[in-house]
Amino acid sequence: MEAEVPPLVRAYLDAYNAGDVTGMVACLDEEVTFENVSNASGVMQLSGRPAFAEQARKAAALFSKRQQSVLNSVTGPEMAALDVAYVARLAADLPGLGKAGDEVRLRGASFFTLRDGRIVRIVDIS
Repeated sequence: MEAEVPPLVRAYLDAYNAGDVTGMVACLDEEVTFENVSNASGVMQLSGRPAFAEQARKAAALFSKRQQSVLNSVTGPEMAALDVAYVARLAADLPGLGKAGDEVRLRGASFFTLRDGRIVRIVDIS
């Protein structure tokens, strides 16, 4: 059983797991900020829905399947901190991660800031 998360974050994660970029973006504020910190690829930062949507489409194309599961969470009215298990199958060769067809398993943390019914900031660390 997954840990409890706010409904807005659950909707975002469900869309992510379904490969539904439009559904992910629908959860975001127009001025959303996104930061991904990874041992494999360093730090990536972007701002705004269009930039997020472009990056999300590129990322989704790299995987034939992907699933985030929330193991633990700490939540409040305007935030969610999630301990996440990530499993994916590569659709393309990715240096540092593997070759097309390989399964990738990661553990990370995701931090969401919520305001006025939208996600305004996401920080993913893996």
